[in-house]
Amino acid sequence: MLISALLVLHVIVAIVIIVAVLLQQGQGANAGAAFGAGSSGTVFGARGAASFLSRLTAVLAAVFMLNSTALAWIAARDVGEPGSLLERIEPVPQLQEELVPEDEEDENGRDEDELDLPPPDSH
Repeated sequence: MLISALLVLHVIVAIVIIVAVLLQQGQGANAGAAFGAGSSGTVFGARGAASFLSRLTAVLAAVFMLNSTALAWIAARDVGEPGSLLERIEPVPQLQEELVPEDEEDENGRDEDELDLPPPDSH
């Protein structure tokens, strides 16, 4: 249950980080706005958006790293003994057939492979 909650949190934080990074202004955006690129009109204002989004990105990055560390610690703790998976597999018992020797005869003095056929006709 804890791992599932941490994984859901991990995915949500990753998506929000991606969105926050894509919403931020680049370093050269002011020079582009001077030539009519139109990026000067932002929702949060010229300075407010950069500081808010950069702080949000820093906080989300810290949460992402702590969550990654927690998931790695839980996964390492749940691992049993180290070693190969093939070494832990128990061998399947083999079926052993009893083989009858070829020269063994039954109680009538015939080979078991011999068929009960009538004697051949002599012409």
